[in-house]
Amino acid sequence: MSVTILAAALLALSFTGFRASRQRGSATVAGAGDVGHRPDRSAQIRVERVVTGLLMISSTIAILVTLGIVLSLIFETVRFFQRVPLSEFLFGLHWSPQTALRADQVASSGSFGAVPIFAGTILVTGIAIAIAAPIGLMSAIFMTFYASPRLRSVVKPILEILAGVPTVVYGFFAALVIAPTIRDWGSWFGFDVASESALAAGLVMGVMIIPFISSLSDDAITAVPTSLRDGSFGLGATRSETIRLVILPAALPGIVGAFLLAISRAIGETMIVVMAAGLAANLTANPFAAVTTVTVQIVTLLTGDQEFDSAKTLAAFALGLVLFVITLGLNILALRMVQKYREQYD
Repeated sequence: MSVTILAAALLALSFTGFRASRQRGSATVAGAGDVGHRPDRSAQIRVERVVTGLLMISSTIAILVTLGIVLSLIFETVRFFQRVPLSEFLFGLHWSPQTALRADQVASSGSFGAVPIFAGTILVTGIAIAIAAPIGLMSAIFMTFYASPRLRSVVKPILEILAGVPTVVYGFFAALVIAPTIRDWGSWFGFDVASESALAAGLVMGVMIIPFISSLSDDAITAVPTSLRDGSFGLGATRSETIRLVILPAALPGIVGAFLLAISRAIGETMIVVMAAGLAANLTANPFAAVTTVTVQIVTLLTGDQEFDSAKTLAAFALGLVLFVITLGLNILALRMVQKYREQYD
């Protein structure tokens, strides 16, 4: 009901703005008719009026869709917490959302402690960032300061091709190549490695987000004023000293923003973790063990013949709201850091 009222209010505002633009256009046409030597711009004004109305309608639809998503998450999450205590969800150590769907079924009441899911998400994301952060940053430094223009024109597009590869392809590669390789090497060294492990998913996810860090770090480094670089060279500093003591500190807010955006991208990844890390909600810090993440559990809970009034299905909306809040916070923090950087060096 609240979504309907909000949608009606926004549509009314857009209609009011559209009528105001029509009135302004009519006044302009009338003013133009008073002066005989001015050209007739009535057709242009009508086109601009139509385009303005379409733009207002499009922006209103985008706002309504976003608000609808957020409100639906909040509404279903409130229904979930009416069945499951908030403390159990945030601090419980056991995740087993198996509940009876019908009266003739026998099932447990379910355990909805999400700590193992949060721990698995942090573990996989941490491995991915540990792989992608140094490689992405070093590749950006190499292409900016050391690579020739011809080499840069070849290497940069090849690196950015990784960003266009579908994640299901990364998932197949992790499940069929990386995970068996890690298991074989671990057995050779005497480690007990699961067939699906957090390490396999984290490694492949790290490769996937390298282009994000590399491209955004490259933009941050090249945005540093050349006067800082020239001043460092004029004082006798070498190229490596200039990079380490001048360029990187100046570009640090933009680089940190790139890392935060990459973390947000890694947290929201699903297919790689489904195919390489498994579905087991294990509370562990062992990278060789099978774990699960928030996105994987959302897919699992909403797959199959489910009843949307059960706590099991509503748990997906609670996990989705947590994921939304985390990614939104990371994106806002990254954008704030980038804005601060631009205000300082533009």
